[in-house]
Amino acid sequence: MRAVALAVTTVLVFGAAGGVAVAARMTGNVNELDLDGLVDAAPSPEQAPDPSDAHAGQPVNILVMGSDQRDGVNADIGGAEEGMRSDTTILLHVSADRTRVEMVSLPRDSLVEIPSCTLTNGKTTKAQKRGMLNSAFAIGWDYGGDLESAAACTVNTVQANTGVPITNAVIVDFAGFQAMVDAIGGIPMCFAEDHYDKYTGLNITAGEHVLDGVTALQYARARHGTGFDGSDTMRAGRQQTLVAKMANEVLSKNVLTDGGQLLQFLSAATQSVTTNLSVGDLTGLAFSLRGVSRESITFMTVPWAPASSDRNRVEWTSAADELWANIANDVPMLGVPDVPEVPQAPEVTAPGGQAPAAPPAAPPVPTTPTEAKTPGVDAFTAADASTTC
Repeated sequence: MRAVALAVTTVLVFGAAGGVAVAARMTGNVNELDLDGLVDAAPSPEQAPDPSDAHAGQPVNILVMGSDQRDGVNADIGGAEEGMRSDTTILLHVSADRTRVEMVSLPRDSLVEIPSCTLTNGKTTKAQKRGMLNSAFAIGWDYGGDLESAAACTVNTVQANTGVPITNAVIVDFAGFQAMVDAIGGIPMCFAEDHYDKYTGLNITAGEHVLDGVTALQYARARHGTGFDGSDTMRAGRQQTLVAKMANEVLSKNVLTDGGQLLQFLSAATQSVTTNLSVGDLTGLAFSLRGVSRESITFMTVPWAPASSDRNRVEWTSAADELWANIANDVPMLGVPDVPEVPQAPEVTAPGGQAPAAPPAAPPVPTTPTEAKTPGVDAFTAADASTTC
């Protein structure tokens, strides 16, 4: 259960949970036989082998897309609307040695190159030299008519602009996000000021709160009104904090050991996730991540600046090039911290033949990626998000 829960939290908390929940439900459909006391004890079999990681020794890059799908129950939440866009896009990187999980938010208003996309109906779309990132999802949906086309066009766009090979894709919608938050009993948050947004219905006062699913989604989607500047980049930072705090809740509560709560959380995840991750891949990845700590789960937003062509859009700065190169090469995304040189003390013979005094201790050297700050980048770990007011 701990391995499964770690997969749930480190693979964007809810991204990888869907396939595991399917397996749990299948197991629950089997009629059980109780043969205790009726059958003689058999020799103990050899210990079952550990789950196999299909990508063992290789980095895993998962593109997570938050869809603004507005039909069915999602229309009741966000209002009915035609078309579909990816309001949230996060690139999740799991290092080959399974010691690091890094998540980078990509603002939906980023101006990027959108390549020609092949759709499930056989059609191909025209390439765009400079379009909004979330247009890729909309193009796939509008001309392909399904999530496969929408997700594939977004994956192709991210790969073309980052150089990072995408291993898998995950799509999350409104309703399931709410259900997952409720399944863990809410998310504790501290607000320094009141927040109000008439578009999402958010209305919360300053202080400590435990957000239920409805309020958490309102906060994740809000951009306008009191306490917000209208930008997607500010919203991306709030979404990172929500995901980090959700990870902490799953790791710290008895979701790890209570089968009922775990199944409830995983069942909620299946309502929100569409993915090409298989059950086998999830199980192996979960086991391989069993040693990951909260301090090793890092969040950040791609370095950006207002676009020169449109101040309401953003473009990635040159610092993003180094970030993508680090992820593609599977090194810490903020780079390996420099080790300062320690000046050598001159050899001195102390009076009376005594040993010379020891030189002063060297200053502490950063040992984690988050301590090696890149200018303009505000990264934090899941452990950093565990504090309250």
